[in-house]
Amino acid sequence: MPTAVVTGASSGIGEATARALSAAGYTVLAAARRRDRIERLAEEIDAIALPCDITNPDDVARLAEAVGDRLDLLVNNAGGAKGLEDVTEADLDDWRWMYETNVLGTVAVTKALTPALINSGAGTIINVGSTAGRVTYEGGGGYTAAKHALAAVTETLRLELNGQPVRITEIAPGMVRTEEFSLTRFDGDSTRADAVYAGVDEPLLAEDIADAITWVATRPRHVDVDLMVIKPVAQAAQWKVHRRPQ
Repeated sequence: MPTAVVTGASSGIGEATARALSAAGYTVLAAARRRDRIERLAEEIDAIALPCDITNPDDVARLAEAVGDRLDLLVNNAGGAKGLEDVTEADLDDWRWMYETNVLGTVAVTKALTPALINSGAGTIINVGSTAGRVTYEGGGGYTAAKHALAAVTETLRLELNGQPVRITEIAPGMVRTEEFSLTRFDGDSTRADAVYAGVDEPLLAEDIADAITWVATRPRHVDVDLMVIKPVAQAAQWKVHRRPQ
């Protein structure tokens, strides 16, 4: 049975991905900071719960120890956004958090687990980026900078691991309505979080992205899907979203 590590598995895209991969026959190692949530998830889908803050070197080392010397799939999903201020009004603590979580944490986990992926003979790394890693938008400077950096890391990995039995994919979602993404961005302000999706017909769901991740992971081993950009029909661009009159 193939094995998969999913970071940020306590909610949203990570949780949905853990469920989808388990249903597809993977032994899932669900990694996230919130022990209670991943333990509950692990019990529901017969997975392994691994409490892990990907920005903490000791936690990452424990994750690598738990994985051992073989891993088939790594889904680097942990990340997030904070704030919507202009660059000239940036909260540098928020920017630092976004870079450490979206970029440095992903690099740390990838560095720690790549030997096991190579050892599997057919490893796959899927980094969950964003359309924010492809274009910029006002108020999104910190998040777009972090996701552009993640895109660059992903492309560099593909060059550096060429010749090794490891596939590299970036999944770049657009507007996905999850329970926590916008709440985190707006520091728990549910009114601002709900306004992001107001009037939008059918934003993407976490399950839509999990389905795409599972599809990529289950392609024949010689097939590498470099990049998949996924947006709801209502979203033509970061700054152009069709909304019903309110």
